[in-house]
Amino acid sequence: MDVRRLELLRELAERGSITEVAKATHRTPSAVSQQLRVLEREAGLPLTEKAGRGIVLTDAGRALARSAADVAVAIERADALWDEFRHDPTGEVSLATFPTGGQMLLPGVLHRLARQSGLTLHASDRDPISEAFPELTNDFDIVIAHAPTRPPSMWLGRGLSIVHLMTEPLDVALPFGHPLDSAASVTPADLIGEQWIGVPWGYPFERTLYDISAAAGAPVNIVQRFADTRVTEALVSAGLGVAILPRYTAGGAYLTSSAMSQRISLKPLSGVRAERHIYALMRPDRAERLAVRTVVDALRAESDAITVANPTTAP
Repeated sequence: MDVRRLELLRELAERGSITEVAKATHRTPSAVSQQLRVLEREAGLPLTEKAGRGIVLTDAGRALARSAADVAVAIERADALWDEFRHDPTGEVSLATFPTGGQMLLPGVLHRLARQSGLTLHASDRDPISEAFPELTNDFDIVIAHAPTRPPSMWLGRGLSIVHLMTEPLDVALPFGHPLDSAASVTPADLIGEQWIGVPWGYPFERTLYDISAAAGAPVNIVQRFADTRVTEALVSAGLGVAILPRYTAGGAYLTSSAMSQRISLKPLSGVRAERHIYALMRPDRAERLAVRTVVDALRAESDAITVANPTTAP
């Protein structure tokens, strides 16, 4: 069987439609369909079947798609072994990161990779809900993702390579001058009656708000929802509510206007586990590439350095 046709079948298993495979592989849908029909003749078994207006893989198609992934891993492993013999982690690596992950990790990672003259990292920001991070691995070599649990069950079963980078505490952000500003830490009971600046449905911090509500025995009053923590910090700084923010990246260093000059105060949360777990997600074949492993090593080193520089004592 032709390896390139096997890869198309694998892409169909990952992306779910001929149209999406065509976009990803820069082909026309008819060209993709033709190649899959050729693969089907080579296999001697139906690999796809109609489902509504589209197609889905048969049991044989799914089994062969898994084999295609194994073939891709083996090819990349062989290439990586040769690169190791040459001590040459060259090539381009694409990376997607959620915004605060990029804010925290990318500057140091890019400095670390500056020593690798033949390696180029192309990074961009993406901010999906937690369940959607694995989908990004179809289009990026590495996806920096975050989730409220370890390991995140929503990502398992996808056959991805998942590397845990760090656990970052989540704190309660208060405006300076708030009645709780002098407290060493706060409890869910302390926060009853507060107005909250929350996150969109499905974002990791949502779980912490649910846990606060359950522990306090009272609902949390979410008056605004934002994905961008910089907007959240600005509203907290202006006294318009309190929020859950990641400890290592919160603090509002970007604030410049007089209306925001007081910034925010971060308080550890007692009685509720408040943290997010940050991961690097990869397709298993891409995880074999020496250039990709070099970037992951830089991500690990930078994550370790940040964690050491920000020791955490649980309240």
